[in-house]
Amino acid sequence: MHIVVMGAGVVGITTAWFLQQQGHQVTVVDRQAQAGLETSYANGGQISVCHAEPWANPSAPLKILKWLFQPEAPLLYRPRLDPYQWRWGLSFLTQCTSARAAHNIRQMVNLGTYSRSQLQALRKELDLDYDHLEKGILHFYTSQQEFDAAMEPARIMRELGCDRQVIDADRAVELEPALKDVRQRIAGATYTADDESGDARKFTQALARRCAEAGVEFRYGTEVLGFDKAGDRILDVQTLTEGRHQVLRADSYVLCLGSFSAVLARRLGLFLNIYPAKGYSITVPVKNPDAAFQVSLTDDEYKLVYSRLGDRIRVAGTAELNGYTRNLDFIRCRAIVRRAAEILPGAGHWDQAEYWTGLRPTTPSNVPYIGKSHFHNLYLNTGHGTLGWTHSCGSAAALADIVAGRTPELDFTFTGL
Repeated sequence: MHIVVMGAGVVGITTAWFLQQQGHQVTVVDRQAQAGLETSYANGGQISVCHAEPWANPSAPLKILKWLFQPEAPLLYRPRLDPYQWRWGLSFLTQCTSARAAHNIRQMVNLGTYSRSQLQALRKELDLDYDHLEKGILHFYTSQQEFDAAMEPARIMRELGCDRQVIDADRAVELEPALKDVRQRIAGATYTADDESGDARKFTQALARRCAEAGVEFRYGTEVLGFDKAGDRILDVQTLTEGRHQVLRADSYVLCLGSFSAVLARRLGLFLNIYPAKGYSITVPVKNPDAAFQVSLTDDEYKLVYSRLGDRIRVAGTAELNGYTRNLDFIRCRAIVRRAAEILPGAGHWDQAEYWTGLRPTTPSNVPYIGKSHFHNLYLNTGHGTLGWTHSCGSAAALADIVAGRTPELDFTFTGL
């Protein structure tokens, strides 16, 4: 059948690929000029399966209160006269129990493990080049209290099959010598050898080219305005291309528009509890290859992730709940540069940082919407938050199974099932 995929980020493009491989005629619609130019453009780069801890946990409410008036805080909530922001915030608080956090970890790890295997198979099949490294992720803690608090999530992840090793500072420096200058500040670390890193934008654009070669149609520069519906079916998608209004008809539709999925869904009377969490990143050229790291890093105190992408370094993190604005806050940008230069002084040309911000489509639980909506021919693959890159291939493969009427091969609570 003919399927329209709305969105050409990493989730939309992987969805298009897996649907096309199952024999469907696929059209991808995106307002940008090419794939991967919004939230997939400059994210942290980690395929973080075994460090996928939800933001909502028992310690989160007090941290958010402490950070409320700190402009450089890792998670900054800026209250607005926005009922969707407040509803999201209240739902977030309900997810902050130990039981809910444990449940959400299981959901995220199960999806992530499956997704990583799908990514690896796809990479092998298509020989995709996206500056990927299979060196693992090392999560280091400069606070003994935070390190102690990490033991329970690490235990749950090991129960779920993740080889998340708890290690001391000496072992951390042995695994990644670039940390030697801050060895005395490290209270402890966890390491997962199976995790990976890579450039999500390069991957997305490479896979988009393969999609086009396989027959997927792309309508770039095309904004989705709304839908026509009848009963429980979507009749068409209303679009705008270079000032020209058009109607796009298909048999089924998949919503992969990240944070904007919630806005569009409301026009159908659907409520998706997704709110944008504005994240920041910097990208700098490598200065000294020997001082630059190979193992992808997570700095727990500042909630930053570090990925080596060929001759570039990407440092990303922080979250700002402040509506749909994408203006750069240079206080937060400079804080990332300052911390990165402090931890890895000789690694990169920190004075040449390229700043970026994007809107992560975040649910209160950090668990995405994947599956069928209330409409018979509208499917959802959205709300992946900080883990769109990690969960993209698995989400897409699972959704393609759902469209085909098959049960996906993983333990996950799918939407509408």
